[in-house]
Amino acid sequence: MDVSYVTREFVRGGVSLSVRDWGGDGAGVLLLHGLAGHCGEWDGIARRLRGDGYRVLALDQRGHGESERRPEDVSRAACVDDVLGLVEEFGGGRSFVLVGQSYGGLAALLAAARRHPRIAGAVLVEAGPEKSSPEEAAQVVGWLMGWPVPFGSREEAVAYFGGGAVGEGWASGLEERDGGWRPRFDAFVLGHSLGENAFRSWWEEWDAIDVPLLSVLGQHGIIGAEQWDGMARRQPGLRGLCLPGAGHDLHLERPEELYGAVAAFLREVTGP
Repeated sequence: MDVSYVTREFVRGGVSLSVRDWGGDGAGVLLLHGLAGHCGEWDGIARRLRGDGYRVLALDQRGHGESERRPEDVSRAACVDDVLGLVEEFGGGRSFVLVGQSYGGLAALLAAARRHPRIAGAVLVEAGPEKSSPEEAAQVVGWLMGWPVPFGSREEAVAYFGGGAVGEGWASGLEERDGGWRPRFDAFVLGHSLGENAFRSWWEEWDAIDVPLLSVLGQHGIIGAEQWDGMARRQPGLRGLCLPGAGHDLHLERPEELYGAVAAFLREVTGP
């Protein structure tokens, strides 16, 4: 089955957002990328889920990709409003399972905590409710600002990001303009969007979630044992999967295994 998408515009709070609409008539799935990422990271999994009959959407979150790059509001609340507004706008009255990696996983977590009637579950890929430190946030921003842009070629970018599937995934988020390959985000804007999570955690919101949850982690990812133990203790129904040898970008490293976990969860939550 040859499945492709249509790019749609969605305006929320005066901010223009870009959505890849893969179509489908079944239960809804909304895919949310990580910080400095883009919705195209999900294309392989989106195509498989659409082939399974689900109604699949993938969002370029505000400040990323083809969405508005310098919105005034990059708060967690604004990102959650985008998610819930998108479900209402394109959902056709159906319920959605949210699937998010890292920054997108936190958006999925917080959206599920709102207890919106159209949110049926959430898959959190390398994401959790614990805060990062200001030093960790600063390291991330420093890394983004340290990219040697413009890259002279796409191949150069792939090599810089480590090569292989992860390098290809990061390089696919660049655009060719002004004599080179450049990111489709403003590092200062993304740095500002990390501010809240550097000074507060989201355990209260975690406790408020009342829909099924699946946590998918990489063995070498960012969710440590203490955070996982707290997540499992405070949400006794939490499903969990750790991929041996995988890192934080496991959706790029191990897409087939992630697809299998997501598909099984969707069958459990939404039915065949």
